[in-house]
Amino acid sequence: MTNFSRREFVLAAAGGLGIAATSRLRAAEPTDVGEKAATATGRPPGRHVRAASASVKLTDDNMAELSAEIKVFGQPWEGEFRANAIVLDAQQRICLVSLDSLIVPLHVTRAAAKRIAAATGIPEDNVLICATHTHRGPPTNDAFGGKPDTEYLRRLEEGSVLAAVKAVAALEGPKSESDTAVLFGQSQEATVGRNSRLLLVDGSIGWDGYEERDVVRPTGPYDPDLYVLALRRADGKYAGLAFNHSVHNIGRIREDCMSPGFYGLAALEIERRHGATTLFLPGAFGSTHNVTYNNSGVPAAECVHRVVDAVEEALGRLQPALPGPVQVLNRQFTYHIRRFDEAKEALAVKSYLEKYVPERTPHQIETFRRMREAMTPHQGEARHTRLQILRLGDIALVGVPGEMYARLGLELRRRSPFRHTCIIGLANEQIGYIPDRKAYADGGYQTWVGWHSKLEVGTGEAMVDEAVAMLDELYKAAPQR
Repeated sequence: MTNFSRREFVLAAAGGLGIAATSRLRAAEPTDVGEKAATATGRPPGRHVRAASASVKLTDDNMAELSAEIKVFGQPWEGEFRANAIVLDAQQRICLVSLDSLIVPLHVTRAAAKRIAAATGIPEDNVLICATHTHRGPPTNDAFGGKPDTEYLRRLEEGSVLAAVKAVAALEGPKSESDTAVLFGQSQEATVGRNSRLLLVDGSIGWDGYEERDVVRPTGPYDPDLYVLALRRADGKYAGLAFNHSVHNIGRIREDCMSPGFYGLAALEIERRHGATTLFLPGAFGSTHNVTYNNSGVPAAECVHRVVDAVEEALGRLQPALPGPVQVLNRQFTYHIRRFDEAKEALAVKSYLEKYVPERTPHQIETFRRMREAMTPHQGEARHTRLQILRLGDIALVGVPGEMYARLGLELRRRSPFRHTCIIGLANEQIGYIPDRKAYADGGYQTWVGWHSKLEVGTGEAMVDEAVAMLDELYKAAPQR
């Protein structure tokens, strides 16, 4: 029986299976993929391609390789902080880089991608760099008035380049194999996180300081799906692995240690079991946490165990992603700095803090006031970022430059014409939380005006629309088999 995509089922429902079949034949003709789309060389790849992966430690025990002179880890660390890279050579070369960091600023990703391109020949537009969003690493964010560790930012750039260069060297080395299968698996892990925007009995949205008895219900969904990308060689061993899940990466096993977070520790355990560099790619996690009231939630060690089990389950369900087109599409996306009412925003912050965390009220009120003061002259200002889509046959990886809410991520996936669509958050830049319209109406910390939440209302929905248009372009240029 022929396998049809969601789009083709819709066509069939509208006018019969013949329409779906005709649509498939017509769409198979070559078309222009569009703005800044990488041009494929030759015919679409078969089931087997060339692929490799590599990693570079970012910690103080690897200073020589990183050309580092200053130590940045003020505590011991549990599990390695890493720059992990996968390079895929199939019709064109693609590079995925995952960094154990809260965020990766634009100037770092831009410089790293440029250097990777110069060193390897991989086009800059074909490089996706994301952060794992660990909250227990060196500081990289200045949204709340903090100072990023400039040495760690330098290491993120250097590690990205070194890992990509190592992966390409392995790809081109004498022991390189050209018969690596690109596989895809899916499972679910629905217990380590939850929608963290909880409605409280007083009508506010919980952030900190509230109790379980204060909670009425979640105000949105949570995406529990877990995806695995596996590069498997002819000998059955893996040339590289990546997994994608959508929860904030908060938590460490040892309180006296810095940590790549439970996702980073899970990636290290997967690598230990299977002998392949393993990347964690965060999903649409902006409204989902593993910790809510009174730091409740699943302990970090148990989170690691459950995530690893879900990855293993997905590895047991692998199916080919190729043969099929390998395509890349980048597009500029314009957003605007939000306009706001100063008095209204000040009252929202003050009212919540005074009730739930009074001991922190003066400091936090001042922190948010300073952010609003800095944002005031920029209200309505247009700024530009980038959306990026990497297509691997039946899989579409959608890179978004921030912390997208689950409601938006699920909507994007629902509307995608591809069988499998994975969202990669914090891709190439961090523009803050990407809430949906309902979240703005509900309020709460994640939508209080600040550099962490600077987007005009409706930006998230517009981003979904643009991403879906890009997916449609790629699909129409070369429909699924």
